[in-house]
Amino acid sequence: MELFVIISVLLMLLVVGVALLRSPRVFARRRRSRRQSERVLIEDALKHLHDFEYRGIPCTLESIAGTLTISSDDAAQLIKQLEAMVLITREGRELALTPEGRSYALRVIRIHRLWERYLADETAVDEAHWHAEAEQKEHFITLDEADDLARRLGEPVYDPHGDPIPTHAGAVPKPKGESLTLLKAGEVGRIIHLEDEPEAVYAQLIAGGLAPGMQVRVIENTSAKVVVEAAGNDVVLAPVVAANVSVQPVKAKEAGEVSMETLASLEPGESATVVGVSAGLRGIQRRRLMDLGIVPGTHVSAELRSPSGDPVAYNIRGATIALRRQQAAMVLIKERKKVAA
Repeated sequence: MELFVIISVLLMLLVVGVALLRSPRVFARRRRSRRQSERVLIEDALKHLHDFEYRGIPCTLESIAGTLTISSDDAAQLIKQLEAMVLITREGRELALTPEGRSYALRVIRIHRLWERYLADETAVDEAHWHAEAEQKEHFITLDEADDLARRLGEPVYDPHGDPIPTHAGAVPKPKGESLTLLKAGEVGRIIHLEDEPEAVYAQLIAGGLAPGMQVRVIENTSAKVVVEAAGNDVVLAPVVAANVSVQPVKAKEAGEVSMETLASLEPGESATVVGVSAGLRGIQRRRLMDLGIVPGTHVSAELRSPSGDPVAYNIRGATIALRRQQAAMVLIKERKKVAA
């Protein structure tokens, strides 16, 4: 009897499920979802083609399959679809964007990089998540909405990783700078770009506190590791990770923040003058420090370290403010000295 009841319930659920799948509303939703998935694949493929074109790397079926994590058969079908839409051309094994395909790709890239800029400047979203969030948004924001966002952000030229943001007309400057791995020990460079993929490599750059705009001095550069000084800290990178950092060489007399100490090095009973806030701190957190009065020329003294060692209480313009070491490490100082008793 119990078995009969169970079988009856299962049959009823099966009938209801089939009915739901056949309903116009569910069918329309599934069709819409399928169209959206196809659109995402098309736009991701076009972005990949533009990225390879921008860097002067030949694009092939295999590179598309690898980047989009799809099978070779699916990549072949996608390429046929892109050809039918007159978005790409094929010569032998190499694929290239048509003018229409390039324009489409640049629209998606513009939206992606503007959204990353928005996340960096206007939200408290952790930078490790900027790229993933922008990957989602880029497919569902219109170009008009992107233009409105650009106006609100003050028409930014670069995203927070240092990538140029294409203009509304699709203009984008040529790549510049060189790999950090090309600098020799003792040389200084200003970071102009951090590659945000693959995610695991980018996470190591974040952990090192590196960001576009920062100056770094190479301490050691060997086949085993690259060691740089940045904002008073020594950062050790594997060469494959350092290769994801692009820099503009800086003459020694023009070098600034690399040789400076940070507020985190200040011991209770010591004072110093703020030189500035490192380029590695952006958005809301940067504005918070400035609102607290941490601006160039401000006199700061360390008063008390918590039992755990973090945070530390600082006297800033007559007010006692607690800062965690991670925040204090972003504040550059000079003229460090003991406070008179």
